[in-house]
Amino acid sequence: MTFDGKIVWITGASSGIGEALAKAFADQGAHIILSGRRTDALEQVAAGIKTDTLILPFETTDYDTLPAKVEKARGWRDKVDILVNNAGISQRSLALDTHPDVHHKIINVDLLAPIWLSQLLLPHMIAAGGGHIVGISSVAGRVGVPLRTAYCAAKHGLIGYMDALRAETEKLHNIHVTNILPGSIRTNVSRNALTNEGERRGKSDAAIDNGMEPDECARQILEAVANNVPELLIAEGMEQQIALLRQSDPEQCFAMTAALGAQIAEKYEAGESD
Repeated sequence: MTFDGKIVWITGASSGIGEALAKAFADQGAHIILSGRRTDALEQVAAGIKTDTLILPFETTDYDTLPAKVEKARGWRDKVDILVNNAGISQRSLALDTHPDVHHKIINVDLLAPIWLSQLLLPHMIAAGGGHIVGISSVAGRVGVPLRTAYCAAKHGLIGYMDALRAETEKLHNIHVTNILPGSIRTNVSRNALTNEGERRGKSDAAIDNGMEPDECARQILEAVANNVPELLIAEGMEQQIALLRQSDPEQCFAMTAALGAQIAEKYEAGESD
């Protein structure tokens, strides 16, 4: 597996899966475009990378500035070989009491922003003779997960967009598309999740704290990209089981999630959720 000389653009690259991917791709010889909101955090990531990097900070939902960002990314080394749509935000709140603005923000960040960035870069990839677009979805993009209605909506939508894009571009334009469905990965995703009123949650989940290391997640993603795998589930235990049941035995999957959802909702309403 080698990405020697490839130009890889990663959003949400300042921490977690994005940071791990940046280092893993660089270790395989790729040159990395690092994007996120905080320049200082991106600079820290760049300092630990051996290959050339371009720090390109921006807010993914600032759609007016995205065309210029795409031009700068493409112009750095004349092309972008691989785009990893990793930037995102999660949720921890019941649908019953979640403000509509929370749904708007999460769907904007997790679905519309990666769609628009992919759309803007797509003509350049076609002109270059091909490329690879990666969508970091989630197990919650395949299964309805309690406390994450807006997040599930966005991540389900991202898989749908990426599947349709693959169907249109893989054979005709040599553009490969890979959906990644991580389960619990040891990152700050839960701490940064939005509450029912759109505030930062500020605490983690036990499942996340006991989850897979980001470096292992990144290793599996690189292997999937290297082999042009259309979709990869990166999950263990119950998360893996439920995601697989969603396709093989939907009724059992729904029964499991209903039972789990009732327990979680009851604890959440009682203020006992971790």
